[in-house]
Amino acid sequence: MISACGEDKAQLHVYNWGDYIDETVLDQFEEEYDVDVVYETYPTNEDMYVKIKQGGTGYDVAIPSDYMIEKMIKEDLLHKIDMNNIENYKYISERFKNLDFDPNNEYSVPYMWGTVGILYNETMVDEEVDSWNILWDEKYDDEILMLDSQRDSFAVALKKLGYSINTKDEEELEKAKQELIRQKDLVLAYVGDEGKDMMVREEAALSVAWSGDAIYLMEENENLNYFVPKEGSNLWYDNMVIPNTSDNKELAEKFIDFMTRPEIALKNTEYIGYSTPNEEAKEQLDEELQNNPVAYPSEDDVKNSEVFLDPGDFLKVYDKLWTEVKAHQ
Repeated sequence: MISACGEDKAQLHVYNWGDYIDETVLDQFEEEYDVDVVYETYPTNEDMYVKIKQGGTGYDVAIPSDYMIEKMIKEDLLHKIDMNNIENYKYISERFKNLDFDPNNEYSVPYMWGTVGILYNETMVDEEVDSWNILWDEKYDDEILMLDSQRDSFAVALKKLGYSINTKDEEELEKAKQELIRQKDLVLAYVGDEGKDMMVREEAALSVAWSGDAIYLMEENENLNYFVPKEGSNLWYDNMVIPNTSDNKELAEKFIDFMTRPEIALKNTEYIGYSTPNEEAKEQLDEELQNNPVAYPSEDDVKNSEVFLDPGDFLKVYDKLWTEVKAHQ
């Protein structure tokens, strides 16, 4: 959605993932602050990064993930946020503050969080799903969906082997590459958003998925369930930031504060299905959802999980190995 912009109104340029906001809150912000919101979406952190790095558009607010925030801080692509202007920051759980990618809470404000795990159809899978190993089980030949993403797919293989998802050990990465090549004949498809519809239509038995998508898809098809494997996975955080392309930092901070209001955070988490870091908003959710371990896993549920770190120049190694996996016949 891109709002029509009045000539005499201030504009706020917001850049976000697709299907990642209740757009009625944008209308509410426009009305309350007498501004026009220009809203655009991106499919990956990397697409967002390239656009902001090029500086062609004056984005005021973006919502990247943890490792990308770390990278953007290193490259001086973000403004520091004046937290005195984010009055609703007090509603953010301490669990989501002082994290490694923004240790002093200077550049970002939490928006959503979640895990990566296995979404599976209980009528097509007749055993307990507790390990990444099931994605290598030959009896599910052509019934497995993997994410078309080098970091996410390598994370699955690395965790299966007992390695860190942030490893820079080329021997470990080579072993993970061989695992992905060994698995490739069993994979029905490497997917993005289209994988969600395929699972709802029961075209596959197992899929690597994000927890928020799993919550939504489990409502669409009662045969679906989700689990974070015992070996651990990726625990991720998406935060609001102000790119240095912004010419309207004060308005950007008003928007971030607005988005952190409990009633607005509640609207967004109910609409998109992902987990809110806003304690006040969480307390207003349906009790069944609050206690749902898919949406709100305990510390024990994610004890072996890790947050992606920015690999820096080492990303080229991941890119090269992923290209070799995809090209393997």
